[in-house]
Amino acid sequence: MPIPIVNSIASWFLKKRFHQIELFLKYPIDVQNELLFALLQKAKHTEIGKTYDFDSIRTYREFASRIPVTTYEENEPLIQRARKGESNIFWPTPIKWFAKSSGTTNAKSKFIPVSSDSLENCHYAASKDLLCMYLNNNPHSQLFLGKSLRLGGSKELYEENGTVFGDLSAILIDNMPFWAEFSSTPSNDVSLMSDWEVKMQAIVNETIHENVTSLAGVPSWMLVLLNNVMETTGKANLFEVWPNLEVYFHGGVSFDPYIEQYNKLLPKDSFRYYEIYNASEGFFAIQDRNANKELLLMLDYGIFYEFIPMDSYGSPEERIIPLSEVEEGVNYAIVITTNAGLWRYKIGDTVRFTSTNPFRIKVTGRTKHHINAFGEELIIENAEAAL
Repeated sequence: MPIPIVNSIASWFLKKRFHQIELFLKYPIDVQNELLFALLQKAKHTEIGKTYDFDSIRTYREFASRIPVTTYEENEPLIQRARKGESNIFWPTPIKWFAKSSGTTNAKSKFIPVSSDSLENCHYAASKDLLCMYLNNNPHSQLFLGKSLRLGGSKELYEENGTVFGDLSAILIDNMPFWAEFSSTPSNDVSLMSDWEVKMQAIVNETIHENVTSLAGVPSWMLVLLNNVMETTGKANLFEVWPNLEVYFHGGVSFDPYIEQYNKLLPKDSFRYYEIYNASEGFFAIQDRNANKELLLMLDYGIFYEFIPMDSYGSPEERIIPLSEVEEGVNYAIVITTNAGLWRYKIGDTVRFTSTNPFRIKVTGRTKHHINAFGEELIIENAEAAL
């Protein structure tokens, strides 16, 4: 098929979604409120839905006053029951997958529920939207003429009591439609290898012969891979290996400490960097403009957002507000209600709104790294900038 036709067909499908994005850009609060009540109605016959009588909730204020804000530790007993095969506890459809991650205050692993709804309507929808935005900003892109080099989790999936747990990236790769593998490299077999050292060299050996047009993964691990590519090939820069490489989609950690190293490997002014904000609990925000690191908060992925101003976080005066009440320049802890059955759940991240029309954010750190003993409002963003 001729090159222009390939790009035109792919762009047409992806840009159709842009009209839906424009809807929540124009009516963000309406979209969020409609989503909240859709979640409540869907889960009204679950155990938690009956406990808090979801069916009778008519306003956001009723929702906020009736359902408590929770942490992972408070949700863990219900999640453990779900992991043993019980259903209809906090979400009506069976929860088969659990994304294993670390970071709780007691150092135990977390097992975050991943429903089929969150897979399709959040994680996979976000991947399509990321491409949609990139293509909208770069109409002459040749992205679909090559493959995306994805660097996912290094652990396999494990089955227990009829449910499956593992890295979120492994869950996503395992559930991708079969045709998606044709546009990605390395193969699923290599991507899901558990031995990191063996996997790393296998990825290098497989990908250096492909026409890679994009990269996707966490900056720290991707940098290790790209340095191995350079060492294996002996090339001066990555464009000598992949001449059509045009964009790197990254997330997971701050990119600022890595940018100089990436610029040395990718010495071309036209090369693009696009940031995303996702986690085991959901996919939250996407960079929607070239050369601007502000992230557009995605409001129709089955996630209802609330926020806690950090100046009151953890105090008797702690306030929880909806999206309609946030202000620019204020640090907030995020509280989410999701289509995987997390209800008013503190994810432990902090953000600052850079814009409220549309709602754009910058990730500023973690709640456990926030210091406010004497009103100093110190966050990890301040520490990184100072260093």
